[in-house]
Parts: sequence; structure tokens; C-alpha cells
Amino acid sequence: MKRTINLEDLMNPERRWLLAAGAAALLPACGTAARKPDTLAEVDIYSAGAGGAFLPYAQGLARVLAGQGVASRALESSGSIENVRKVDAEPQRLGTVFLGTAFEGVTGSGAWAQGRKHGNIRALFPMYETSFQLVALRSAKIDSVGGLAGKRVGVGPAGGPAESYFKGLMAGLGLNATLVAGTPAALSQDVLAGRIDALWQGASVPIPPIQEIANQADAAVFGLTASESAVMLRTFPFLSAATVPAGTYRGQTQPLASIAAWNFVVAHQALPEAHAYWITRTVLGLADPRVIASSAAPTRAANAVHNQVVPFHAGALRYYREQGISGLV
Repeated sequence: MKRTINLEDLMNPERRWLLAAGAAALLPACGTAARKPDTLAEVDIYSAGAGGAFLPYAQGLARVLAGQGVASRALESSGSIENVRKVDAEPQRLGTVFLGTAFEGVTGSGAWAQGRKHGNIRALFPMYETSFQLVALRSAKIDSVGGLAGKRVGVGPAGGPAESYFKGLMAGLGLNATLVAGTPAALSQDVLAGRIDALWQGASVPIPPIQEIANQADAAVFGLTASESAVMLRTFPFLSAATVPAGTYRGQTQPLASIAAWNFVVAHQALPEAHAYWITRTVLGLADPRVIASSAAPTRAANAVHNQVVPFHAGALRYYREQGISGLV
């Protein structure tokens, strides 16, 4: 696919960096990827609506595939649930999915699935993780999950994953707190104003509302202990352990242990094995996956192990075996 580079691109430092990064990231894929199957001419990717992380990721993925001679488009959708349903029925489409939703679809355990198992879903490769942390003002004297008992805790939108996971955590620990639902932006302001005591949120780190609180006030950002993480992993088998590096937030001098939910690109099991292999190898062969999107740094073969609940496509498994990665489902 030919792209015209204009003078503005060359003069703008940020655009020059993106052009150089994109070219550098694609070169290894061109040099090491297996020959594209002649039958692989087009593949579209279900994503989500504007404003979320799925759409820009899918758009970047489509650009990478198009650059390798495969016509590709990012298709807007309502998100993971619709993507699971669509991909389960369409062999030549991919989808970006939250691993928890994929697990609910494959097992039929999600209320939205109404008992129907979406048995055609197969994982290809990891996108990025949604890690969960907590924050409270130091004046509230809360720096652990145990300190949340009887407190007012912001948990994100009502009925969302953050609220569901926090409920599971507190139930597993035998603790009670007052849950406050709302947008992350509004809840961060509630913490700063003292209207609620703490905020529990999940996103790619640094999590914006938690970062905002840490930047504007003397705050404690904290994660989970080993026993608390064990409760979460037993309750939600699609979660995995995660570590937030020291210095991610202002005043955070030590790494934080927590849990994370990964997002994966999935395909239909009837997608030809050669197609799934080539797509997986092309994407995971990128020198810098951030050419897909800024959130795509974790799109690497080593992170495939974080999926232990959705079967991998045979073509993807072939690539992982070549990379010496074992223990995949």
C-alpha cells in the first residue's frame, strides 16, 4: 500500500518519529515472516466504538496487515460481547476481545450468552493487559485492601468489570464496603474532594484517574497481597498476576503486585491454519509492536501464557511452538 509523505510529515518531529518507528518496526516482519498464503487476500477486525482502546488498536493492526498485502479494515462494534458473537459466526473475521468476555462466551457462563457456548472462538495473540490498582489520600489512612472495610470506594460504571471484580474480591475476603459507581473521571474528583475514601480502577498503566489523584495530592497507590490475589484468581480464572513497576505513579517507590485481565485478538476455528499462522507470526514478529498502537507494547509472544481459558487456534499454536513457548491451552 503506497503512502504519500508530504513536507509537513517531514518537518514535524513527532510525525518523523512515527514514520521512522513504523518503518523500523515493519522491516523485521518483511524479512522474517513466512510467505503470505495466496488464499489470504482480506481479513477485517471487529473492534469497538470511538473513544475506547479497541478501535485504534484494530485500526493499527489493519494498517500492518494492509502493509503486507492483505486488505484489512477495522469494523466498529459495541465491543467484546458483539465481537465474540460475530467472530463465532464468521470464519474470515478477527475480533478484539476482553479475555473475561471471551471466557464467558466460550463456556456459556455469561448472562449475555444465555447458556450458549461460542465454541468457534480461538485465540491468536495478546494485545495488552488491563491492570487493577487502588488509590486513597494519605489523610484517609488507607493503604491496603483491609483498610477499605466500611469505607466508600469508587468502582467505575455500574455493572462494569471493575465493579464486578471488586465485589468478588470483597466477598472472597469477607469484607464489606460501600460501593460508589460513576465515571472514572468523576470518581477521581470525588476522592480528591473527600466525598469517597478510595478508588478501584483497571486500565493500561498508568491508569489515568489514579495518576491524576497521585499527581494532585499526597496519595497512596496500592495493589493486592499474595493472598488477596489468590482470592481473585480463584474467583475469576481468566485473570492473571501482574506487577506495576516502581515509579509508575508519583510517590510509588516500590513495585505493586496486583491482578490483570488481558485482551486478545481472536479468530474463528475454521480460519485456515496457514492464515492464522501467518497473521500471528507477522504481528508478533514486529520489532516494535507500538507501530500498531501506543497500547500495544505488550503484544509479544511471551505474553500468550496469560490466556489459560480460551483455546488457541492451531495456526497460532504452531508459531508459539516455534518460539519455544509451551503450556498453552
